[in-house]
Amino acid sequence: MEKNEEKEELCVGAETDKLSAALPFWNKLSDAEQKLIREHILIRVFDKHSTVFSRGSECLGFIRVLSGSVRTYLTSEEGREVTLYHLRAGEDDVLSASCVVSQITFDTQMEAEGKSRILIVPSMVLARLKENNIYVRCIIYELLARRFSDVTWTFQEVLFLRIDQRIASWIVQTCEQSGSTEITVTHDQIARDINTAREVVARMIKRLAEEGMLRAGRGKIYVTDPNMLKKLCLNCRQE
Repeated sequence: MEKNEEKEELCVGAETDKLSAALPFWNKLSDAEQKLIREHILIRVFDKHSTVFSRGSECLGFIRVLSGSVRTYLTSEEGREVTLYHLRAGEDDVLSASCVVSQITFDTQMEAEGKSRILIVPSMVLARLKENNIYVRCIIYELLARRFSDVTWTFQEVLFLRIDQRIASWIVQTCEQSGSTEITVTHDQIARDINTAREVVARMIKRLAEEGMLRAGRGKIYVTDPNMLKKLCLNCRQE
């Protein structure tokens, strides 16, 4: 079920200068182009599970996650979701700018995974910059290439890796991102992220626990043998 609980913050003064200067193409803009961004840049705050972008919604433009995280996914006509990739704090994306980039020919959707603060360079501004500034154009296509690489890896995992390898990879990556061997997560969340059924995840978590790699609690996973999990991930990347 889609939610659209969002709040727009006014980005002014020192914060505008700081956030604008952190954009990957900032130093390649003319004074007039920098002024254009300062005047139109905005921040939106999305609650957990709120829709950030979906087919039929407004074309956002260039986005940067300032805090929180965003899940990008596809939805089939039957309602099945396929998670493509996640955006963490500090990461950029332009797949929500299909009205600006004609090469984006499929409908992705974005959902805030927790309360998320997102900087937006509106599509109107991005279109003008793309048209007149080759550096902005190059960065847009670099971002697209990076995201398509993420999507390709997702489909490689689904098509070619065993389910135990996919779960081990997910656990290792999550631990590395959080810096902790304790993960607060449900089987539903893992299933959604690696594109399988909850029952399959539950069965495989039980097996990994029996093999001594982890311990499962209610809504928790405790990694007890990270080296074995990493070895499983290493093996899956070599196949």
